[in-house]
Amino acid sequence: MILTTTHNIENFKIVDYLRIVTGTAYDSSYTTNGQKMSFKDMFSMSKYREIYTLGLENIKEKAFQNLKDNAIKLGANAVVGIQIDVEPLTNSATLIVSITGTAVKVK
Repeated sequence: MILTTTHNIENFKIVDYLRIVTGTAYDSSYTTNGQKMSFKDMFSMSKYREIYTLGLENIKEKAFQNLKDNAIKLGANAVVGIQIDVEPLTNSATLIVSITGTAVKVK
């Protein structure tokens, strides 16, 4: 599956535009690999940043997998024009990642 933020793919021709697809995922930004950040770690900037970054990456990967699954269901072999949106939920440690693009068939 080809995923790109551009609207075309070099050396490929888009033969069919299928429809807009989305992949979303959400989780706590303070967890990674099933482990929660300890209270003590919240006051260590390096540990906080490390766990927050890993948590965001995990959420983003889940959203990309959902996007690919939705494109495959339509018979697509690529998604073009991808845009990523990361939003925190108010008054919580939860992040929502939404990825949108156009599912296409390329040759």
